[in-house]
Amino acid sequence: MTRYSILDFAPVLEGSDVSAALARTADLGAYAESLGYHRYWTAEHHGMPGIASAAVSIVLAHVGHATSSIRLGAGGIMLPNHAPLAIAEQFGTLDALFPGRIDLGLGRAPGSDQRVAQALRRTLTGGPDQFPQDVMELQAYFAGDPRLGFTATPGAGADVALWILGSSLYGAQLAAALGLPYAFASHFAPDALDQALAIYRRDFRPSAQLDKPYVMAGYNVVAADTREEAVLIASSMQQTFVKMRTGGAGGPLPRPIPGYVDSLPPQLKAMLDNVLNASSIGTREDVERDLAAFVDRTGADEIVIAAQIHDFEARKRSFAIALEAARVSA
Repeated sequence: MTRYSILDFAPVLEGSDVSAALARTADLGAYAESLGYHRYWTAEHHGMPGIASAAVSIVLAHVGHATSSIRLGAGGIMLPNHAPLAIAEQFGTLDALFPGRIDLGLGRAPGSDQRVAQALRRTLTGGPDQFPQDVMELQAYFAGDPRLGFTATPGAGADVALWILGSSLYGAQLAAALGLPYAFASHFAPDALDQALAIYRRDFRPSAQLDKPYVMAGYNVVAADTREEAVLIASSMQQTFVKMRTGGAGGPLPRPIPGYVDSLPPQLKAMLDNVLNASSIGTREDVERDLAAFVDRTGADEIVIAAQIHDFEARKRSFAIALEAARVSA
């Protein structure tokens, strides 16, 4: 049976601030747990005024204290920004605080531009080209490999599930080679989805962590009790994608605008249709139909649902409708 999880960007809302965003994130984690979602993930982004989750491990600890059973994880940590030892210590600490609940998704992209990358001062290795070696170094810290000459504390022996994230064929190939679960970012970069999943499944090599392929795919759901409301509240997400794809900075999540998509020129409508290919906007019946088709298309073991909605209560309602729809379509 397909599992369902949540990807939370810890959005800073237009007219609000980071403190409120992080309070909502803990609230959402507890709500997701009460609904029965399998995981709560958040992701590393830097220099983006609309996202409050740059310090992922701290945000996960915050959510961990508000929950008791839901799995918590990074979707993901952009490993080229960090020394693998530091990540082993951070996620080893999370595992000590919340035993058996921690996932660590690893990405190769920097999650920022070159100015932010320089400010992070990650200049000890070759950056993204060093990614496979950094992943294996991280595995060695968690395994307590004696060849390291010292023990990562916390870290060694931690029960942290590693994942490879991606939006291209590269991540699929690496996840298959290392025998790790693979999460594809189809919620914002769907173009290579089918080919990446085929490569991952074809080339997968069993490992100590995983004996057969395991796929998670990202999917946007903006659901409401009426289609008209869903279309309206989805315009916040659509504005964000348009702004980012036309050179704008990742500012606070904007308020919805009635008739937003209809106001766009044809080229931007086409861009939205492409980038939001893995999305459902509508009522429970719409989401039920769309999710079933997406699961049938991908054969995904797990769907991680994103929902960029300005009104927090509407966002919670959307996640509730999404899980209702998923259970009906299962």
